[in-house]
Amino acid sequence: MTKVKLCGLKRVCDIEYVNELTPEYIGFVLAESSKRYISPESAEELRKMLDKGIIPVGVFVDEKVEVVADLINRHVIDIAQLHGNEDEEYISSLRKMTACKVIKAFRIESRQDILRANESSADYVLLDSGGGSGETFDWSLLREINRPYFLAGGLTPENVHEAVGELRPFAVDASSSLETDGFKDKEKMAAFVKAVRQ
Repeated sequence: MTKVKLCGLKRVCDIEYVNELTPEYIGFVLAESSKRYISPESAEELRKMLDKGIIPVGVFVDEKVEVVADLINRHVIDIAQLHGNEDEEYISSLRKMTACKVIKAFRIESRQDILRANESSADYVLLDSGGGSGETFDWSLLREINRPYFLAGGLTPENVHEAVGELRPFAVDASSSLETDGFKDKEKMAAFVKAVRQ
């Protein structure tokens, strides 16, 4: 069954929402360039409130590898999601410092992007339309993906059921479509989880 990741959590009430909805993963955005950024200190406090069955993922963009490893080794996050120009050497360095799993994000615009994702040494790849645009990419390109992947980009409570039925991704990931006025909306989150699990 396709797993659910709800990303961009920032508030105590967001944690309360997910503890009730029980997605398999949640995301803390630890990249300062994002409007959903939270500090490592805030992520640490929110992690303490998170249900033990939910896996916290840290989202990074070209962060120093030592910083990512420290957050994993202190159990602030369990998985590192890399959204920048992190290469194979970066992933290898991170694995030498910690035993965490790695998700590498790829912006999918052509067949070449799928081939690059297939070759990544990351545990999982995340296939996205790019940078929280809220738009889907051409799903027909996914015919050539040959590994488990997180599907992101433009997924909503209205279209995620179709995506899961058609593509069978390992997991689906949403953030902006679950918000009202820039804050997570419990009803939208609940509708998204329900649509995936139907």
